[in-house]
Order: sequence, then structure tokens, then C-alpha cells
Amino acid sequence: MAVRLQSAPRQHDKTPSRRLLQVVGKDMRIIVFGFRPRTKQRRAVFDALLRCTKPASLWDLYAFASGPSKFTNTNPKVRLLNEYFRLLGKGSYRASMSMIEKGLFLLSNDLWRITSLNSNHTMCQTYPFALIVPKGISDEEVIQASTFRARCRLPVVSWCDPGTGAVLARSSQPLVGLMMNMRSNADEKLVAGLCTHLSGVSGPRRKLYIADARPRKNALANGAMGGGSESSSNYFQSEIVFFGIDNIHTMRDSLARLRDYLDTHGATSSDGMSSFLRHGGWSWGGGNLSSMSASVSTLGDSGWLIHIQNVLAGSAWIAARVALESASVLIHCSDGWDRTTQLVSLASLLLDPYYRTFTGFQALVEKDWLAFGHPFSERTGMPTVSGSGSNPFELSRQSSAGSFSSSPGRQSSGSFTSQAPSPPHAQNSNNCSPIFLQWIDCVSQLLRIYPFAFEFSSDFLVDFLDCMLSCRFGNFFGNSEKERQQSGVSEVCGCLWAYLGDLRASEGSSHVHFNLFYDPSKHGGPLLPPAAALAPTLWPQFHLRWACPSEAQAGELESQCRKMAIKFSELQKAKEVAERKAKEVAVAMESLNAELRNEKQLNSSAMNLAKRASKESEAIKRAVESMGCKVHFSSTGDFTVGIEGNPADAPKKFTSTPLKRELDGTLHHDEKSDLSVSITVMAEDVIPKNPIGQVCETLCPLRGRDGVCRWPDAGCAQLGSQFIGLKANFDAFDKLSIYDSYFQSE
Repeated sequence: MAVRLQSAPRQHDKTPSRRLLQVVGKDMRIIVFGFRPRTKQRRAVFDALLRCTKPASLWDLYAFASGPSKFTNTNPKVRLLNEYFRLLGKGSYRASMSMIEKGLFLLSNDLWRITSLNSNHTMCQTYPFALIVPKGISDEEVIQASTFRARCRLPVVSWCDPGTGAVLARSSQPLVGLMMNMRSNADEKLVAGLCTHLSGVSGPRRKLYIADARPRKNALANGAMGGGSESSSNYFQSEIVFFGIDNIHTMRDSLARLRDYLDTHGATSSDGMSSFLRHGGWSWGGGNLSSMSASVSTLGDSGWLIHIQNVLAGSAWIAARVALESASVLIHCSDGWDRTTQLVSLASLLLDPYYRTFTGFQALVEKDWLAFGHPFSERTGMPTVSGSGSNPFELSRQSSAGSFSSSPGRQSSGSFTSQAPSPPHAQNSNNCSPIFLQWIDCVSQLLRIYPFAFEFSSDFLVDFLDCMLSCRFGNFFGNSEKERQQSGVSEVCGCLWAYLGDLRASEGSSHVHFNLFYDPSKHGGPLLPPAAALAPTLWPQFHLRWACPSEAQAGELESQCRKMAIKFSELQKAKEVAERKAKEVAVAMESLNAELRNEKQLNSSAMNLAKRASKESEAIKRAVESMGCKVHFSSTGDFTVGIEGNPADAPKKFTSTPLKRELDGTLHHDEKSDLSVSITVMAEDVIPKNPIGQVCETLCPLRGRDGVCRWPDAGCAQLGSQFIGLKANFDAFDKLSIYDSYFQSE
């Protein structure tokens, strides 16, 4: 049971009761453990938690200790180059490790080029291996310009507009000194290279804004330590703007005060006591109006929302200069890896719709936060590579607290040396700061203002932050690309992006990471929020999920809409299945109707043939009966003909066989055809004056008056005359070869 003295003030630096152990989480959670008195349990638990939360070595983190992960990681350098290719309009090219190893990635367009000067991180330890610089600046000038900037973080292109040629560039502060009179020709030429022509070579040059994220007084104070800010008179067609964003220490204290306020005035507190029972029965102090106002002012005193608004306003101002004026903007703070990264990445998010998708958001984070050296290990309190005693190599990183004692001096023209190493910090907890959390909070504010513009939802941002803080994946280990490369995190540790992608793939578009209201056609261009729209609110899904669980359900409406969308999707699928089945049934019905029509045609043809055969049979029967014969039909379709004549003579048999006419004109036997009939007289002795002869004399049209037969072969009656068949089938008559003389008139 956790118990806290109600009279004890909630101060961050106060030592809690000796029977209590307070655990403050980076995800806004505060947990208080209570222990029985006169036991050593609290110390044992404290030591165990300390070993887990602050391991001495990077390789003691969970991502290394948990063993191989199924969410393998591709090399981040490949993804960075692919994003560079997209920015340069070379999206058809695809990067690979062999391309990187062979140095074949040095592509360019009319304005910008990729340089490999930092391929071994010798020019700048905290910059990526590949950089985009103006095409007209040589590698020697780039090296010279790097010595004039703190940490050698020279001005480079972070994002470029393919239509207008305007760019967002980033750097660290110039080393102008206390008198603000130090200059570098190479640096000034490099910065001037960002001011390309507005329309072709003959057009006027675009304006350059130099956005200093710091308050003006802080920039002047840094001049005493060798830093400072630019003078607009030294840089071509430029204007200096100060945004007044406070440093990492102010942000750390602001979040601590906000966390304390939420824990004190939330629905549930870390001490297990409901805020409705605190301070006289009500969290507002018994309903006293002055107490209520004081409570609200405590939230304002935290300053968190003011800092969020400052970052949002600065980013919106930068995006407006690029979108409305086609101007280029160079952004920096002191070191160029905290406030600079916030402003550059948020302005890019406003300008480029691609970054508002899942793949684009990943590319943006990997480019501006990871590749350009935001010190994640220092800011989140994780061990660094340089502080790991078991590591065979030592990496140095200078403190970001404002000291430039170990910064590289300005070199003589044409010379270049890397920055000198500095001893690692005994404790980097003083450099912890929620810079990345603050940026994600800004993204959530934009998502609230523009609910149709983002493919991902607020739930995705929460899960993304939790994964980043969990130490389950190695993507955000180390302070720079160089440290992650040398520690091999991409080969050994699991990949956060692959894990989140697998979650989405498991449920498809119905997953909570997808924004139900995403409509890219509504916001296909830049987002330019006016100042009145930039009033931030607490991010309920993240800030209130522990202190005010029921109030944190701001996404409940979205959840209900998601359920309705899922149901609608299921009904849509059922409708498609039904329509498919209906089409199949319609096709089957059409096929059956076609078959039925064919059967009717065949039946009609068969009926016509049967009628014709019946008529021909009747004609044959009458012809035979006219000769005094009797016709007997059998069930097989054949029939015999008995000839009436001399009673002493045996009856003769005539056999009728159905014939079928083929395409070639020949006649063949066919049981199904009765279009032709032939009668064969079977007799052993043939005499001229038999009944067959009488029939021949009576019916043969070719027999002359003199009784002489004009049939070609004569004696047709004896050999099986076919003339009777000719009477029934005139088609057969056409096939006979008759001499012309037969038809000559006598």
C-alpha cells in the first residue's frame, strides 16, 4: 500500500519519505511503492531498478540482451540515400549497399549535388556520411566552410522544393567570436549558394532568411564562448530572425513541472489517492475560486504549452516563407541538433505532403533526427558508446551545455582537421531533455488542427514514442550515425519501423495507426496554419493517459468511428461478394438460355427433317404401291418390297437404306438420315418380260417408242435400276452423268 503524507509539498527535488519509493517514467507515469518499516526492501528494489534503468554499458540494454529479433533492420544509409534521390528528383534510382561501398551515389540535378566528403565521418562526426550541397560549391570550399561552424556542422540542404528551387538548410552557429567580427569566405559563399535564381539563370536571386532558434540574448552570450550569430551585412540578401526558443534545460524542467501538476490534480494520483478527496474533498481546494485559479496557473507555470506554441509558430513561419515567397531558409541554434532539428523537421512536415504518410514520416525522422545527429542517448539518459567501458573503441562527443572549449578552431585556408576529442561525461543526466517528445507533441497538435492531412493517427504517435523509450529496438541508440554504425545496432537489434509496420499489416487499414479521416486530396500541398490556430492544448492520449484515464479517451469518438468504418467495410465486402455472385448467376443464366435456344433450333431442325422424311417416305410408298407392290417397314427404318406378279414366282425383295449426302457430294449410309431411298431388286434369273421389266417400260422416261432403252448401261432393271429412286430424290438425279443425246427430241 502506497501512502504519502498529505502535508508534504510535492517538490521535484524533495527527498520522498523513507518508506516510499517514487519511480518517475519518461512516459508521464509516476509510480510510488510503499515498504514496511525497518526492512531493507526499499534499498534492494532501488538498487535493482537503478541497474536496469541506468546500465553502465550500451550492450546491457534490453535490445542487446534480449537476443535476435524477427524485426530485422535494413541499413539506414540505404534509406537516407533513397530520400536524397527523391529530393533531387532522381526517384527512379534505388540505393544499395554495393552502391554505397563503390561510391556510386554522387548524383546531382541542376542546383544541388550529393557529396561523399563525410563518408568516414572525418569532416563532421555528427553528420551523415552523405550530404547535399549547392552544385557550384567545390569539395575544398565545403571543407573550409565546415571549420567556421560549431562542431563542424556546416550549412547543408535538408529539404528542397522541386518546383521553385527553395530549400531548407541547417547548420550550427557560426564561430564569430565575442566581437562578432570573425568571417569565413568559404562559409559565406556556401550560404550564398543557397540563394539560387528564382527563374532561370537570368532571374533575380531569391531571398535568404537565417532563422536562429535561440533568444537573441542567448546568441549574444554564446559569442563570449566563441559562438554567436551571423550578421546580415556579411551574407548575401539575407535577413536574421530570432525565434526565442529556450534551451534543453528549460524544456526538461518544464516537463517535470507538467508531470507533477498532472499527478497532483489528476483523477488518480501516484499515491493511490483520488484527487476528488484531496484538499478538502475537491481537487480545486474545496471549490475555492482563488484555489482553482492558482491550480490553473500552475499548469501555465510549467510553460510546456508555451514552448510547444513557440516551436509551432517558428515552424509555420519558416514554411510560409518558403511556400509564399519561394525564399530559402537557413536554420540553426547553438549546436544544430536540438531546436534546429525540431524546426527543420516540422517545417518539412508542413511543406511536403509525403512526410505526412507512414513512409514519409519514417524518412523524415531518419533523415533529420537520426542521420543529422540528434543526441538521443544523452537526451533520454541512455548509455553512450563512448561511455561503455567494454567497447574497444572510444568515441568523443562534446557537451551540448554551451562550452566550445574543444570546438575546432578556424583553420587556415585550404586546411582541414577533425574536431578534437573531449572526455566523456561522468553523468549525462544533466543533458536529458524531452526534445523529441516535444516535437512529437507538436505533430499531434498539427494532427488535431488538420485531421484530414495525415495518414497516421494519434495512437500511432503514442505507440511510436513508447517504442522509442522502451529500449526494445536499436534505432534510437547512440548520439549519431557514426556511433550506431560502430556499435552495429542495425545488424544486432530489432527495427522499430519493421515492428510498427508488422502491426499495421496484421489488421490492414482498420488498424488504429491509420487515420480514418485521411484524405490526401484535401491537403495536397503545404499546410500554412495562421497564428490564431496555433494555440496548443494538452495531448490527452499521451499526457493524461495515467493521471486522467477517462479524460484521456479523446480518441473514443475516433474509436467509435473506426468500429463503424470496420462494419461498413465488412458490409461493403459482403456487397461485393453478393454482386459477384449475382454476376456469376447472370452469366450462368445467359449460358443456359443460349443452350436452350440451341436446343430449340436443333429440335426445330429435327422436326423439319422428320416432316420431310415422312413426306418422302409417303411418296416412295405411293410410287411402290402404284407398281403393285406391298411395302413393309421394319423398326430399324429399312423396308422390304414384295412385287405382285406371277403367283408361281417367288416374291422379290427390295431393300431400302437411308443415305446421307456429305459435303463433297457423295452419298453414304446414315441411320439418322432418310433424305434418299434406293431400292435394290434381288433376283437370280432376270428375264426381259418380268414384272421389273414392266415397271421399267411403264415408268422409265428414257425408254424410246421403239422399246429401246436409252439408259447408259442398259439392262438397268436386271442390274438394279435406280430410276424409281430418282423419282423420290431429284438431288440424286442431278449427280447422274447423262449423255446429251438422251434428251434430244426424236
